Amino acid sequence: MSKARLVITALFIEGQTASEVAARYGVHRAWVYKLKARYLAEGEAAFEARSRRPKTSPRATPAETVELVLALRKQLTEQGLDAGADTIGWHLGHHHATVLSRATIHRILVRAGSVVPDPGKRPRSSYVRFAAEQPNECWQSDFTHYRLTTAAGRPGTDVEIISWLDDHSRYALTITAHVRITGQIVLASFGETVAQYGIPASTLTDNGMVYTTRLSGGKGGRNGLETELRRLNITQKNSRPNHPTTCGKVERFQQTMKKWLRAQPIQPTTLSELQTLLDTFTDEYNQRRPHRSLPHRATPATAYAARPKATPGTDRTGEVHHRVRTDRVDHTGVVTLRVNGRLHHIGIGRTHARTHVLILAHDLEIRVVDAATGELLRELTLDPTKDYQPTGRPPGPARKHPK
Repeated sequence: MSKARLVITALFIEGQTASEVAARYGVHRAWVYKLKARYLAEGEAAFEARSRRPKTSPRATPAETVELVLALRKQLTEQGLDAGADTIGWHLGHHHATVLSRATIHRILVRAGSVVPDPGKRPRSSYVRFAAEQPNECWQSDFTHYRLTTAAGRPGTDVEIISWLDDHSRYALTITAHVRITGQIVLASFGETVAQYGIPASTLTDNGMVYTTRLSGGKGGRNGLETELRRLNITQKNSRPNHPTTCGKVERFQQTMKKWLRAQPIQPTTLSELQTLLDTFTDEYNQRRPHRSLPHRATPATAYAARPKATPGTDRTGEVHHRVRTDRVDHTGVVTLRVNGRLHHIGIGRTHARTHVLILAHDLEIRVVDAATGELLRELTLDPTKDYQPTGRPPGPARKHPK
């Protein structure tokens, strides 16, 4: 039995006075009178638990401010942009001359049912964050898929989008759409980005073949991007297989980009329409969208321009690329070797057709050796401007010397 029931029982059943009841149960006499009056007015309802909420809250967030927070939440969500408490707070301060703490905005969203609990997400305390100290110190790149829409509104052709992102500022350097991403497209997009923003100190990508042939067993040599990075003294860094978190910034950027694209009322039906949307998103993302991972929720453009740009470090032109590959001379007396992403044909001679050989490559210095006997069949300095490397001998079968 609750103490309130005991007090009422003592008052009305046992006939004790308020002073006697207060002394018996160790409560204040005023509370006894208050409970007695409530019981006489409400009966059994007097024993129900009551809210301790104050009747007035002078420091409560004004209703118009609450409505503004919810309106911003709805507007940003419909635009496919981030609509978290931090972002809403940035918009309140920069566009509405209103300052609210992150906790207050979060409480408003929770009370309105705008926050969906996601217990599966890792806590922020478990994150191990890293970022370059200067703009152009590291560029991240990756490509992703996006499906166009047909004129009838159905899913259409699947295309690919490549992005180059500054690691320090999260500035979207370039975003372009293509039918399919190839090594030549990666090299071209990198060259255009360098022409506009300068040479970075390093790059960070995954281990896809369009970025590196490091994991191809040495069969392809350096591809076009690797050759260009070496020429410019840029440090190339690649993530390990099955470790996408290494390139987490560009991976997360692509998620933001695709969320924005899907939120557009008119979906692109052609590559040119998709590129127009990507250009609009790039401007919005760089210039007007506050970034939660940047100091003071700055925009990427602000962070990119705030510090001096990094440049490539020590000279790396002295590095030499060694590789050994096995091959067989074809029926025309030729073997092939890929250098700088380009396939070259090296003449050996029909005399050695179908001979198994070892190709020893020391950058452009090439030696072709008979795999069975160790005989040196050809030694040359490869001309990277020519597809075919002639033997220098007259065409036709080798002439026999007269006895």
